[in-house]
Amino acid sequence: MRCRAGLHFAAVIVVLMITWGIAIKSFDVRETARSVFGCNDIDQITTKIKTDTKTAEAKCSLSRACPPDHFALHIRSGAANIVGPKICFDGKIIMSHVLNNVGPGLNIVVVNGESGIVEKFGYLNMKDGNPEDIMAYLTEITPGMIVFVASFDDVTKKMTKEMREVFAGMGSTLIKSVKHRDSWVFAGRAGTGNKSLFEKQAVNDKKTNIYEGWPDVVEVGGCFPRTPTDGQKP
Repeated sequence: MRCRAGLHFAAVIVVLMITWGIAIKSFDVRETARSVFGCNDIDQITTKIKTDTKTAEAKCSLSRACPPDHFALHIRSGAANIVGPKICFDGKIIMSHVLNNVGPGLNIVVVNGESGIVEKFGYLNMKDGNPEDIMAYLTEITPGMIVFVASFDDVTKKMTKEMREVFAGMGSTLIKSVKHRDSWVFAGRAGTGNKSLFEKQAVNDKKTNIYEGWPDVVEVGGCFPRTPTDGQKP
């Protein structure tokens, strides 16, 4: 019994000595680094390493995180006239069927392109709305604003040539071909005229429709560039 107790005590002593040795070596390494880099520099390096190891969070169901000068987005059109669209911006769902804030026509979110603040959102009723009111809403969107749009039901009943021109001025290349019951999603920037990389259309065609009389859902997602501040290049 005494022999076992003695072995146990000896083992504890060995572990303590090994631990003490590792601590001394760690301290020596740190002190050596301090002498090379300076007292404060080594702490800054340690902090930087800890910061760099943190990975940015992916948002809006994207597979990767967006760079600091980009916003995460995901836009999905409505399914026929049954399930409403969904618009996610910077990790937050702004409009969706579940939130019960979507409607027939153009579901639209307007974001300040510099700050990322959602300025306004809602749906433009393209079935029963007043074309003059719809056009007034679109023309009030100032240059630099980021605009997200998702179709639900039919978007062409109240659509005018002038409305299509507004979206074309935001970078849409498909809006002029959108027809009765087509599915359409789009993200662009007001006043730029540059072709948007975030746009898709599903044509209403009896041969390819997956719903009865309706085309498939379309969606886009990715990292949208922040609007450059004054003096910066786009």
